[in-house]
Amino acid sequence: MAQPSPDHLLNHIGGRWLPSQTGAVRPNLNPANTDDIIGEFTESGAKDATAAVDAATAAHSEWDAIGPIERAKVLTVAARLIEQRGDTFAEAITREQGKRLSESKGEVSRSLAILDFTIGEARRINGVTTPAEEPRTLAMTFRRPLGVVGLITPWNFPLAIPMWKVAPALVAGCTAVLKPSPLTPWTSALLVQAFADAGVPSGVLNLVQGDRDPGEALVADPRVAGISFTGSLPVGQAINRAGAGRLMRTQLELGGKNALIVLADADLDAAADAIVHGAFGQSGQRCSATSRIIVERSVRNKLLDLLVPRVQAMRVGRGDQEWADIGPVVNDERQRACLTAVEGAVAAGARVACGGHEATLDTPGYFVEPTVLTDVAWDSEIAQEEVFGPVLSVIDCDGYEDAMRISNSVRYGMSGTIFTQNPSLMFQALHDFQAGMLHVNRPGVGAYSHLPHMGAKASQLGAPECSPDVWDFYTDLRSACIRY
Repeated sequence: MAQPSPDHLLNHIGGRWLPSQTGAVRPNLNPANTDDIIGEFTESGAKDATAAVDAATAAHSEWDAIGPIERAKVLTVAARLIEQRGDTFAEAITREQGKRLSESKGEVSRSLAILDFTIGEARRINGVTTPAEEPRTLAMTFRRPLGVVGLITPWNFPLAIPMWKVAPALVAGCTAVLKPSPLTPWTSALLVQAFADAGVPSGVLNLVQGDRDPGEALVADPRVAGISFTGSLPVGQAINRAGAGRLMRTQLELGGKNALIVLADADLDAAADAIVHGAFGQSGQRCSATSRIIVERSVRNKLLDLLVPRVQAMRVGRGDQEWADIGPVVNDERQRACLTAVEGAVAAGARVACGGHEATLDTPGYFVEPTVLTDVAWDSEIAQEEVFGPVLSVIDCDGYEDAMRISNSVRYGMSGTIFTQNPSLMFQALHDFQAGMLHVNRPGVGAYSHLPHMGAKASQLGAPECSPDVWDFYTDLRSACIRY
């Protein structure tokens, strides 16, 4: 089957590529060159989401019946197709999301690792046997698929995040409706086509393009047993409220305001390298991005002397330019948000050590200079609220206890990182961080494909993703007692 053309992207419902029932379309723009209109995609409404749920509901019984091992065989074919089409996926990610081509290829590799891990887990969706209180009785637990699930995904990882939702949903025996970000419709269409070409039956995985309306319809549909959502805190809260009345299961991965602590005994060169990677990789558009540096005053200037030249040397460019160190942000809204955040920080007393402005290239795009702010108050707005762009705040502290207090002062808890040579404080930090993903003496972003991707506090609600713990979302646990 032909791969979807970016010129005119449709919904995929019940095994067919279909235009939306609204008849509306939206342009898909290259954020590194807004003169490059990649194509257009269908703008769906509530009726399209309902049709997708119809298809998923009709397909569920047969997909459930074949069992996880057979389902995993189908996904194994999909993995090999995605691997073969890796260059096409990477091109799509770079062109519509903006990240550098090397980062896009890395995302393809990580997506395959997640898929391969999930396929292997198909033989390990286990229950337990346990002693019974009565003679000649077997007591046991087992898992059953949750049912129809809605998967609502963001634009910053347009392949990896859909993958870490779609793969476990299908292996578990759920049928799904994927509602991706309207900023990355092409990548999502390529993913759904790969699963269809691999032999996933019609209706098992459906795709509805568009923005708010189809997402709200998925949440409201009583046949949707669960919503897995990655995105902003306000939208996650709205999903949770909307589904609470009918006890809809939710898996919500939300924002982050992540700290990297640098103590006086740290390897400052290694810390500076990790900060650049964590704060400015993918233009800072990661939920786990390093957005706060909390550094002991005694080494603050030494760290800045190492960090600022590294950031100043970063070259801003298009994702397809191999020499570029940092690409654009995804759209004009993100660009304005970054620049407005810097202006507000300066007005509150912060100082711009480097960057702080729009970057101008030979093509019109949404570029922001990689920015380092110093003299940032720990309780200022920019130190407390997510920017989601290449803007880093440096906050001074007076030792470990003060650093941890500042780190935990925000409402989010996605990632926490510490640089120190003190083994005792390394392990104490793992205990003290109020965050889900923790790092010591390494960049504070990401996790392995088999480790839980999760946050704490306002960063997460529900089961983790990317690990065996994911079955707590996509399956129901049952107990059984059998007299013989």
